Amino acid sequence: MTEARAPSAPAGLSWAQVCKECGQGHGGQEGHLYEYLDEVDDELICHICLQPLLRPMDTPCGHTYCFQCLSSFLREQDFCPVDRQRLQLHQCRSSSLLVRNLLDKLTVLCPFHAHCQQQMQRCELQPHLHNRCPAFRKLREEAEKRKRPAWNELKGRAEGEPGADAKHPATQSRTAAPRGPAEPGLVNPAFEESEDAPLRSSLVAEASVVEIYRDEPEEELGVRIVGGKDTPLGNIVIQEVLRDSLAARDGKLAPGDHILEVNDVNVACVPHRRAIAVLRRPCPLLRLTVMQEKGFSTRNPRPEHHPPAGTNATPLSLGPAPNNNNSSGPGPQPGSTVTQVMLVKRDRSEPLGIKLIRKSEEPGVFILDLLAGGVAAKDGKLRNNDKVLAINGHDLRHGTPESAAQIIQASEVRVNFVVMRQAEVPEEGGTSTEGPGRGSRRVPETQYFRRRSTYVKDPPGGFSSQEKTVSLKKEPRLSLGITIAGGRDSRSRVPVYITSVQPVGCLHRDGTIKTGDVLLSINGVDLTQLTYSEAVSVLKAQTAQASVVLRVVQTITEGEEEEEEEGDGEHKEELEMLENPREDDLNWAPLWTRWLGLPSHMHWCRDIVLQKTNGESWGFSIVGGYEETHGQQPFFIKTIVPGTPAHFDGRLKCGDEIVAVNGATTVGMNNSSLIPLLKLQKNKVTLTVVSWPGSLV
Repeated sequence: MTEARAPSAPAGLSWAQVCKECGQGHGGQEGHLYEYLDEVDDELICHICLQPLLRPMDTPCGHTYCFQCLSSFLREQDFCPVDRQRLQLHQCRSSSLLVRNLLDKLTVLCPFHAHCQQQMQRCELQPHLHNRCPAFRKLREEAEKRKRPAWNELKGRAEGEPGADAKHPATQSRTAAPRGPAEPGLVNPAFEESEDAPLRSSLVAEASVVEIYRDEPEEELGVRIVGGKDTPLGNIVIQEVLRDSLAARDGKLAPGDHILEVNDVNVACVPHRRAIAVLRRPCPLLRLTVMQEKGFSTRNPRPEHHPPAGTNATPLSLGPAPNNNNSSGPGPQPGSTVTQVMLVKRDRSEPLGIKLIRKSEEPGVFILDLLAGGVAAKDGKLRNNDKVLAINGHDLRHGTPESAAQIIQASEVRVNFVVMRQAEVPEEGGTSTEGPGRGSRRVPETQYFRRRSTYVKDPPGGFSSQEKTVSLKKEPRLSLGITIAGGRDSRSRVPVYITSVQPVGCLHRDGTIKTGDVLLSINGVDLTQLTYSEAVSVLKAQTAQASVVLRVVQTITEGEEEEEEEGDGEHKEELEMLENPREDDLNWAPLWTRWLGLPSHMHWCRDIVLQKTNGESWGFSIVGGYEETHGQQPFFIKTIVPGTPAHFDGRLKCGDEIVAVNGATTVGMNNSSLIPLLKLQKNKVTLTVVSWPGSLV
């Protein structure tokens, strides 16, 4: 039996120095520290740090270490610390559930034992600190008072210009949007420069490290990626975080984040395919360095916080200021009402009768339903779809239903809610009688893409396509040997494409048709506007003929062959896997860059109507247009700014291509032409966009 070393108490540590999980002071890359009350069995001790195991990992040779200890050791060495057998981190696996449960049940003492004498199981320490420990709560409250303004000051900010996150002040930001000319091809209509704008703001961006653990080394992160050195966007940008994915459960990544490094590999200036290959490498820990937009910081704040004249901000009814643990989002939205609701239980264990959910399109916790006969339903002040901003002073603007439930369960008989309620949703494309408020959520579209594009334009530089035709004489019952996906009824409304060419079919012997080719026609029957089921029916009917003429289009990216030749053997294998799916890979789809080369007549457009007040900005930045070095490039959305009309509308995505503004084509425009066109639209603008799904990692 080994007695665990007791770390020093956190007395004298500031809020910034205290770990928010274990309550002790340690470096960001060091393991958590606990004060164990009992001796710990030697079998549960790490052979590297000689402390009880944290996130235990089993090696193939039968030894167990803390994940952090082992990963740090293997950065310098390539063998097991005990028996010195060859070892790499991706060969290790998480310990069994039994071992993890035994470790979680070890009894520990609250690190603030001078003020809190509570004992608990190790797995209960973090909820105790955040929900019940008076010393931890006092430390947090004092830090909040020093670092961030009172929450009710939010209602004094100009609509669409939320302040920078107080936890990450502008002085700590690694990068911020310049006030002068931006990088070539980058324009920021998000920053309204009209003379009557009462406040001028700059966009604050901060680089941070996000660590995401995977139970299985090959588990997908669950995000879609756009951009790359070979595209007009330049950086690798997160387009979408899939619901219920690993990234969504972790909650640290968001659409619009720029990925700079992956496990210490720089991906800020690499081609799209190389970045995807790095992100898909199997490993138990993904350490991502990302640049995250934090909203606007005020350049010339007014001495008093009053809404500027001419804005249509609805007065907000605010309750007591909640304690903000991890807030990086905007404050209350104009057009909505924030209210306080106090529910009183008969005893501490009585349930409130509230069903809470999360939404894929917006962070935070929402009320799904109030159970009949419950405390909340009888009170009658809470409503379905209310967004829960805080419970008992705990900020939940980026919280989860699980964390909200923990706070409610730990509360006494009184439970104080602060909720935000949206105004009534007007019909899509219309305006409410109170003015063009953007706080209301839009009505979901019944048809994502409106029409086939009529705008003729060239693909981005470095991307092109070529048509291929195959004529076959075959037995009537002989299969073509291809599988397909896509169709105009699919989620992204992409055209029908080939996901695999089977070795038993006649097309495999011919060798012309490849995985990823987009189907144009078969025996003269157009396939480009069909749904998936319609395309399957047509292919089956035409394959029964004795002769088949199949037309496809292949997209081409310049430099791919050179990239593969320059890469080493491991990189070549990774890049080949991106374009050649395994037989069991049912969800394979072409990379985002493959769609960029399609001719414009195969693009499908949709119109997005954004509305704003005169004093705010549209909320997106773009790249593209005519440049002397690159010629004519399409305009792409690069950034969606938090707390702006584009962000609240939710339909624009990073990587979307703008083909028209108010019906006027953007072909032939340069930055100096498009900027005034966008700024002239004071209250309403219609953007015609083409949207391709990002690459899944």
